[in-house]
Amino acid sequence: MPHAFARTTSAPRRFAALLCVALAGAALGGCKMTRDVTGSINVAAPPSDPAKLHAHVEELGRRHESRPADAAAAMAYAAGLRAEGRFAQAVAVLEQTVAKNPNNLSLTGAYGKALADAGRLKEAAGALERAHTPDRPNWSVLSSQGAVADQMGQHEQAQRFYEAALRIAPGEPSGRANLGLAYARSRDLPRAETTLRQASRAPRADARVRQNLALVLALSGKYAEAEETARRDLPPEEAAANVAAIRKTIVENDTWRKIQDGGAAKAKRRG
Repeated sequence: MPHAFARTTSAPRRFAALLCVALAGAALGGCKMTRDVTGSINVAAPPSDPAKLHAHVEELGRRHESRPADAAAAMAYAAGLRAEGRFAQAVAVLEQTVAKNPNNLSLTGAYGKALADAGRLKEAAGALERAHTPDRPNWSVLSSQGAVADQMGQHEQAQRFYEAALRIAPGEPSGRANLGLAYARSRDLPRAETTLRQASRAPRADARVRQNLALVLALSGKYAEAEETARRDLPPEEAAANVAAIRKTIVENDTWRKIQDGGAAKAKRRG
């Protein structure tokens, strides 16, 4: 899953996500993303309606309590908890089940992702490293390792994880979108834009991929195209507000010049 915002995210959190990426991209400081940024492993997406989601999670909790050693039940329950933002509880559920299933790589991967959502990044990195093996790498785990490295400010390392994930699953738009955002955070907007355009053209590209492209276009000063891209999935007034928020951040923090200077330096080194 690309670590950014979706249509179902509330306006304040979506606004915060926009500013987080903009500020981190200009090396003005990062901020913690308080939502599921790493996706789930082999677990069906929970309902989007809050009431239905809560009822669904309660049922999954009862199922998990009836068989606490069952890895599939624990992962499904944890996925629901994460969807509700109950990250610490998801970690506790998976931690107990991992202890009973230490060799279950999918379970260990889910545990690593829950740790990342809870902000326990070093522990998350360790768990994710144990969630696959060099001879059988898992593209989803690699992508999650990239997301954790990004949150830790290790953007070049994140790029290597994303690139490795794409070598395994080249048609996966979420992995390519994450790579594009990693380029943006390292102030390489031309590569970020190219990569996100490729991701957005994939048949399975979703709204998050397109909104990340809109974000990078806005950071590049291409406001009209950014707004047009954002309108594919958002109401016109909301798309305009998002682009205006990024533009305001750029002006107030001199973000655009810092990113452009960093991108130009990287392009010169590559040349």
